[in-house]
Amino acid sequence: MSLPPILSGPLAVPVVASPMFIYSGPELVAAQCQAGVIGAFPSLNARPQSALAEWLDQITASNAAFAEANPDAYVAPFAVNLIVHKSNDRLAEDLATVVKYEVPIVITSLGAREDVNEAVHSYGGIVLHDVINDKFARKAISKGADGIIAVAAGAGGHAGTQSPFALVREIREWFDGPLLLSGAISHGRSILAARAAGADLAYIGSAFLAAEESRAPGDYKQMIVDSTASDIVYSNLFTGIHGNYLRGSIEASGLDPDNLPESDPTAMNFGSGGDSASKAWKDIWGAGQGVGGVSSTGPVAELVDRLRAEYREAVEELVESTAAESASGQAIAATRG
Repeated sequence: MSLPPILSGPLAVPVVASPMFIYSGPELVAAQCQAGVIGAFPSLNARPQSALAEWLDQITASNAAFAEANPDAYVAPFAVNLIVHKSNDRLAEDLATVVKYEVPIVITSLGAREDVNEAVHSYGGIVLHDVINDKFARKAISKGADGIIAVAAGAGGHAGTQSPFALVREIREWFDGPLLLSGAISHGRSILAARAAGADLAYIGSAFLAAEESRAPGDYKQMIVDSTASDIVYSNLFTGIHGNYLRGSIEASGLDPDNLPESDPTAMNFGSGGDSASKAWKDIWGAGQGVGGVSSTGPVAELVDRLRAEYREAVEELVESTAAESASGQAIAATRG
């Protein structure tokens, strides 16, 4: 199955920037789109709810102005993430705004709902649903999602525990539609590895979280740069759902990252404002195991340029290696013939 046009257009590198709770704003999304990767933000980041329309206007206007000034540049589309969990009392209003603005790509999380998918399909948009296992992937597609975001072990924020190779392979056994892979991807070689495993695009968060245009505070960005995979702690204490967090932020909150209690999953809350989930993400900083590949807090354009160069180099090396192996194999066959 070929990708839908909105995902198959030319990109600087096959990447969708994951929507990061609190810290993905219109400035970051516009910079991502204008650098040639698909930008995204959670609708709940726009507060109050009326700000969502303002953000969509800002992103659309910025991308249009950039495209006009740079006619040879490809400006990537953007996506809005909707939390469809029952605790999100803004969902109906946010969905109505998304439909009004005909947001091209919608990412749904924490539940799969047919009515949400149908609303997005009504104007020609597509829905990508994030999952942590094959069971949830099947449920999402059965309810009308167009594609899957496989959130594997090592992904920042809410994440699963399965190997990316196992998770992608299980989904690809029955699903040939759009498939994205998330989990410790911060280098161009990792993007190629995601595609080689069977994904269409890589889904990257932590590297963009540290970017200049991100709304994350400076000490958060620096902690990402200074951390490695061993500094990531997996816990459900902070939101009721298991996720990956920076050890340093847990310690700064007066907690022992090696002895965290379990939380009640029913306590998670994604309400419209001032909720416990927001407080948790402000105090406890999410990040993925790919932080070891993040070495600077520069602008998005520089990050994408680096990823593109690394990706192209990896592709070229793979082609050369494959050609050499083929030539060697042919030589051996000739001597045996």
